[in-house]
Amino acid sequence: MSSIIKGFSKLTREEKIKKLKQTYELPDNLSDRLARYRHSGQQDLFDDFSENTLSNYFLPFGVAPNFLIDDKMYVVPMVVEESSVVAAASRAASFWATNGGFKTKVVNSLKKGHIWFKWNGPKIFFDPFPKTLENKLTQAVSSITANMEKRGGGIRGMKILPLEEMQTIFQLEVYFETVDSMGANFINSCLEEMKAPLQEFFTTQEDFKQFGDIEIIMAILSNYTTECLVTTQIECPVPALKPFASELSPELFAYRFKTAMDIAWMDTSRAVTHNKGIFNGTDAVVIATGNDFRAAEAAGHAWAAKDGQYRSLSKCEITEKGIFKMELTIPLALGTIGGLTRLHPLAGLAIEMLGNPSATQLMSIAASAGLANNFSAVASLVTTGIQKGHMKLHLINLLNSKGASAKEKEAAVNYFKNRIVSARAVEEFIENFRKQRNEQ
Repeated sequence: MSSIIKGFSKLTREEKIKKLKQTYELPDNLSDRLARYRHSGQQDLFDDFSENTLSNYFLPFGVAPNFLIDDKMYVVPMVVEESSVVAAASRAASFWATNGGFKTKVVNSLKKGHIWFKWNGPKIFFDPFPKTLENKLTQAVSSITANMEKRGGGIRGMKILPLEEMQTIFQLEVYFETVDSMGANFINSCLEEMKAPLQEFFTTQEDFKQFGDIEIIMAILSNYTTECLVTTQIECPVPALKPFASELSPELFAYRFKTAMDIAWMDTSRAVTHNKGIFNGTDAVVIATGNDFRAAEAAGHAWAAKDGQYRSLSKCEITEKGIFKMELTIPLALGTIGGLTRLHPLAGLAIEMLGNPSATQLMSIAASAGLANNFSAVASLVTTGIQKGHMKLHLINLLNSKGASAKEKEAAVNYFKNRIVSARAVEEFIENFRKQRNEQ
């Protein structure tokens, strides 16, 4: 095809833009529009974060104050474009700060990776795991793990498991402690270095070599971090829920809230949206601190389906003594050193604002932000409905999309104080407001 661009990554930024305009139907003012969002002082740094960088994509860097997590108060940085997320987290944080706060427990902080290989031998040979193989593989990566071990990390175990659905396919599963680093590059480097000694083991050990050599398929970390779990909890007497109950009694509110939570546990369609609400908060913290939100989402959604049905990640209970309890357990492999966590200026600032937490503390903070958003969302659903508060906060976005002036925005905010906000209603307001001004 004549439209294929070759050697694109080797071109300068200006050459890239020129080539794109020659090849595709792009706006004439493309270069000027992209230039508006270039950083005047640190663009070289941002250019190196990714490939073929033309500009920067801005997202709001906001904060939710008053988060009491494990008896420590935090202001939590959140990067998210949805206006209601920070507001919902802030309101929930303030309420729970006066009701005991968020209590967390990091179940574990291990990550894992796999070397997948093909072999014609029996799986019984790996039960128990051959100590000679473990020593061989550990020694092979000793130069890579040395610094990690000084920080308290390193390899924490390994095993070989068959892939039951595909005969002759096995996985070497290796567990790593990466301390305050997310550890993706560290894990992948170790796994790559283990491939050759793993292959050598099968060709030199008498019991194993009778079944032939192994064929290594791939080596890669797993983002399904089931050994890297955090649980966060909130609880209070049912009468204390009155600020969120709207016109309902606290008892009826708690009943409806738990019913909604039970529905999310049992129905997949509801569970997906329910969990999206959790990740509204969790992802905002993960992104703000320069961590991998795609990995966090993938692990969380897989965890939600671990029993064969996709379910809600959070649960609710009302005890016989009238105590309302809510709990979220989620796999979160996060880091506070390495990657973009310190290299990105705002990610580094976010971590400083959190008091330079350890990776496990950051897990607790991100999970608590997720539970805060989850609580606020479900509370709205069973009382006023989700749109009332959401659309009020979305009003400014709608006004900006219509090119509203400062006076028009001020008038619109007053007008919609007690009215339902919708795109059509805002459009009609702007039309009428401008018409009246023109007639004056």
